[in-house]
Amino acid sequence: MQMKNFIQRLPIKNVTDCKIIHGGDTNKTYKIIAAKQKYFLKVQPYADAGYFDHEKKGLVEISRAGANTLKPLASGQIDNMAYLLLNWLEKSVGSQADLGRMVAKLHQRHNNSFGFGDYYRTRILLKDNRWRTSWINFYVEQRLLPEVNYAKKVGRWNDWREHHFEQMVTAFTTYYADKVIVPSLCHGDLWFGNVMFAAGKPYLIDPDAVYGDREFDLAMTTVFGGFNDDFYAAYNEVYPLVPGVEERLNWYRFYYLCMHLNLFGEIYGNAVDDILRQY
Repeated sequence: MQMKNFIQRLPIKNVTDCKIIHGGDTNKTYKIIAAKQKYFLKVQPYADAGYFDHEKKGLVEISRAGANTLKPLASGQIDNMAYLLLNWLEKSVGSQADLGRMVAKLHQRHNNSFGFGDYYRTRILLKDNRWRTSWINFYVEQRLLPEVNYAKKVGRWNDWREHHFEQMVTAFTTYYADKVIVPSLCHGDLWFGNVMFAAGKPYLIDPDAVYGDREFDLAMTTVFGGFNDDFYAAYNEVYPLVPGVEERLNWYRFYYLCMHLNLFGEIYGNAVDDILRQY
């Protein structure tokens, strides 16, 4: 199907311009101008109308928490292509201290259980967000084991990794066995590429939202860099962290790095092994 025909069938009128936006590795993305309004469009070929439901739900929940994010305006399916229409933001510069305070506010939105109450398919896994009352059970059974099982399936696992992974899970389980973890609303993929500033304000985009340990979110901020001392200082002023956080982040960093091992191969093998050898 030609893109021109697709655009004409969207629930917006008087489209005058459509330009492809480069940089996304999952969806095709476009900037659309219609009736002097600007829109951001995501398109996923060969997907049904519910493909973007998890993202939409996350954007709404993040907004309800008082954090800045994109607004889902419309979604659905045209022929064999799913779409999500969002408002357009013009990039600016901004304060990482403001970003830290906003993420702390996000994490102060709590729930009675861990999860997000849905299932959705990623590029390689069906993600299980069923509600659980135990953070240990949710994180091990619905996050760690599915990605490790996938690594075994595609030949990116070995006996050494399995041995140290089991020891890491034991350390994680033992540590949290007598700890109370409050389910916090997490962005779920909080690397700096999913942060932007518009009109001087911080925004969180492309969420994989889940209610979990807030340190799960903070671990991702340390994997690829970009967040500075102002971010962490401002966060800690609003929502102080429990001492020893640095020692706890590795079992959460593992999740993100193992996912990259599964997606992109052994280029991430050393990073995964560096974490595992600590256990």
